[in-house]
Amino acid sequence: METLATSGLFTDEQNQFREAVRDFCAKETRPREKRDRLTRNGESQHNEELYRQMAEMGWVATSIPEEYGGAGTGVVEECIFLEETSRGRAPIIAGGLSLIVAGVYKRNGTEEQKQRVLSSVLRGDVHSIAMSEPNAGSDVGAMQCRAERRNGSYVINGHKTWISGAQDACEILLVARENPDAGKHGGMTMLGVPIDTPGIEIKPIPTIGAPAEVNDVFFTDVEVDASAVVGEPEQAWMQLMAGLNTERLIIAAGCLGTGWTAFDEALAYVKQREQYGRPIGKFQTIKHRLARHATELTATGALIYDLARQADADPTALFPREASMVKLKATEVAKEVALDCMHMMGGYGYTLEYDIQEVVRQALIFPVPGGCSEVQLDIIAMTYGL
Repeated sequence: METLATSGLFTDEQNQFREAVRDFCAKETRPREKRDRLTRNGESQHNEELYRQMAEMGWVATSIPEEYGGAGTGVVEECIFLEETSRGRAPIIAGGLSLIVAGVYKRNGTEEQKQRVLSSVLRGDVHSIAMSEPNAGSDVGAMQCRAERRNGSYVINGHKTWISGAQDACEILLVARENPDAGKHGGMTMLGVPIDTPGIEIKPIPTIGAPAEVNDVFFTDVEVDASAVVGEPEQAWMQLMAGLNTERLIIAAGCLGTGWTAFDEALAYVKQREQYGRPIGKFQTIKHRLARHATELTATGALIYDLARQADADPTALFPREASMVKLKATEVAKEVALDCMHMMGGYGYTLEYDIQEVVRQALIFPVPGGCSEVQLDIIAMTYGL
C-alpha cells in the first residue's frame, strides 16, 4: 500500500499520522467479518463507537484551532485522514460531513457557537448539512425551504433531500430561504437546528450504496431561536460559496482513498488468481492496466495535496478553478478505476463474496455530491472566460 506518503512530499509528522490511521483501520476493519459487524452487515455507513475512538485519539477535525481543543493542523492532515479512512474502509460517514460543518462554524460562527459546535465535532458527535431539495440540486439557488422570522425566533417549513448522515446527527446545519424577494442567490440564511427539535421528520432513502446513507428531512413548523443563525442573516449564499471549495477538496480525498481500495483489491486478486499456468497479473494486458491506474491515482493525489497546501497557505482564498479540477479528477478516476478493477476480477468481481462490488457502488455516486461533474466543468470553463 505505497502512496505519496513515501515520496518526501509530506513532513515526518504527516507521514506518521498517515501510518497511524492506516494501521488502525487495518486492525479495526479487517477481515470482512469485522466490518460486517461494524456496519450491521452493510445497513449503516457510520459506526459511532469506531468514530469516537478516532476522536479520542485526536484524529477527527485536526484542523480545529487549539483554543477550541483541536490540534491546529491544516487541510493536508484532513485530507490524509479522509484518504486513509476511505482506503481502510472505515465506516465513518461523519468524518467528511463534520469537517464541512466545522469549517462553516470556523469561518462564520459566533464565539459561543464555535465553542459549542467545534468541541462537539472533536468529541465525535455527528453533524449534518442540509442544502439540496427535490427541485434544487445542482441549482442550489432554487431552494424553497422557508425560515420565517417570528417574535425573535425562526419557524422553518420545507423539505430537504439527499441529506447524508441525518439519521446519526445531533444537529443539522440548514440552509433555508428567509427572504423570497431578495433574488435567486439572496435572502438565504444558515441555521443550526438540533435534531430533536419538534417538527423534524427523517426518512431514509434506500440506495445502492446503503439502506441508511442519505435521507429526506421534513421540517414542519420547526422553531429555533434567532441565536441559531450562523453568520449573517440572508447571506448564506456567499457563506456557501466560501465553503464549497473546501467541500470539494474533502470529497476528492475520500475518492482517492476509494480508488486505492479498488486498486488494492484487484492487485491482491491478480497475484493469486491463476489461468494458463500462471497468475493473471503476469499477463501484459492486466499489469499495464494496473500500472496506468496506479499512475492516475498518484497524479490525482499530487493534485489534491498541492491544493491542500495552497489552502493552508491562504485559508481565505477560494480556488474555484483548482477545487473544481480536483473534485472532477478524483471522482472520475475513482469511478473508472473501481469499474475496471471489478472487470479484472471476472465473475468474482460481481459476487458479494468480494469487497470490490461495495467499492464500485460507492465510487459510482462520487461525481454527484458537491456539484456534479458537469457543474465542475462549467466552473472550470468560466475561469477561462468561456
